[in-house]
Amino acid sequence: MTSADQNPDAAWLAADVGLLAPARVGTRVEAATGDAAFLQAMLDAEAALVCAQARIGRAPVSAAAAVTAAARAERFDVRGIALRARGGGNPVIPLVADLKAAVPVEAAPFVHQGATSQDIMDSAFMLVATRSVALVLDDLRRTVEASGRSAATYQGTPMAGRTLTQHAVPTTFGLKVAGWRSLLLDAADRLVVLRLPAQLGGAAGTLAAFEVSAPAPAPAGVPGSSSGLDLVEAFAEELGLAAPLLPWHTLRTPIADLAAGLAVTVGALGKIAADVLVLTRTEIGEVAEGDAGGSSAMPHKANPVRATMIAAAARQAPGLAVVLFGGLAAEDERPAGAWHAEWQPLRELLRLTGGAAETAVALVENLRVFPDRMLQNLNLTRGLVVSERLAAELGALIGREPAKTMLTAAAHEAVRAGRSLAEILAEAPELQGLISRDQLRRLADPVDCLGAASALVERALERTMPVFSDGSGQ
Repeated sequence: MTSADQNPDAAWLAADVGLLAPARVGTRVEAATGDAAFLQAMLDAEAALVCAQARIGRAPVSAAAAVTAAARAERFDVRGIALRARGGGNPVIPLVADLKAAVPVEAAPFVHQGATSQDIMDSAFMLVATRSVALVLDDLRRTVEASGRSAATYQGTPMAGRTLTQHAVPTTFGLKVAGWRSLLLDAADRLVVLRLPAQLGGAAGTLAAFEVSAPAPAPAGVPGSSSGLDLVEAFAEELGLAAPLLPWHTLRTPIADLAAGLAVTVGALGKIAADVLVLTRTEIGEVAEGDAGGSSAMPHKANPVRATMIAAAARQAPGLAVVLFGGLAAEDERPAGAWHAEWQPLRELLRLTGGAAETAVALVENLRVFPDRMLQNLNLTRGLVVSERLAAELGALIGREPAKTMLTAAAHEAVRAGRSLAEILAEAPELQGLISRDQLRRLADPVDCLGAASALVERALERTMPVFSDGSGQ
């Protein structure tokens, strides 16, 4: 009798329903990465193995059909399997026992035949990752489309460009959003080229058990002397995953590549969130979330909740990726603890990425933009924000170093006196007779100092979303 049987509330009390994970709760990726989804992926791997063996004449077709019919997650006690997994250190061992008990006695010997637990776990993770990455890419596509529309709409909308927290030179909101879109496309480029392979190597990666197992009567037209290599190809095809060149029990580049792609994606989404969090500050007020959240204590607040959740994901993702990179230094042909350590970080990284991607769709599609406030903030420095251009223009008249010295003094005086930079410069003795007051006023107008921002937006919008197939790299 399990502890859950002794205490009916134990399983409920242990359930993770997302209470502490608002970024992913209720999202599509939550369902795609839940315990039931992983259980189904493991069952899919077990069924695919028997089907692959049947295809090459090493198992009866009837056994493949029986295992496939039984391999339905809802027929198994996921909590019971989890509790019994403590005995062997992984959930495949109790799952195999339950699956054998669920099929006709004549099919049971073909369940898990020749495989090791890591074959099933790794293959299941690749299935879950493939399904989750497809969801992420769909959400990235929607956010890329929304960002493209916004970049085009605000292509020439001036705002202050900020460096080291301070006004630097004018830019446009369209160029900022085009930058968001470019990062999202960078992330998508990395996700679509992921090669997510099946895993099948047996106890020590030699395929020995598949080479010596006595074949079943071969189906019509199928040779009965197929090798373990043939089985790997058939197994990968059954799962819709890439066929590995070698068993990768301790060759963990598939996990490391996946971790890198996911971490870059969350980071790209985090950049959007970081900008939104700055621009929604009360004293800046240049954008706002479409339906911002409230506060438990302050009724007046409209918190940027979506950006906050994405930012939280972006702060967690790098640490998870580091754990997964550590798996590259795995000892022997199958390690103790190294691949076990990947399970929770990889699932959490998939969840954070999927949750952040889905949240970003709503954030960008519903973002409210306030061009008037952008212009108001841009003019706060009374022309100081265009000192770079003034230095170049005036340097051509009186020399670079004299112009720099004059502008520095004029800027300090403008701040001290609360006057515009153009007014101070119009009184400078060095410029008398060289440039008119109107010319200085035009040169000091931030709206007329946007550089190639518009052209950069147009060029950025020419880039398109990469085509995604099935994540197998085939």
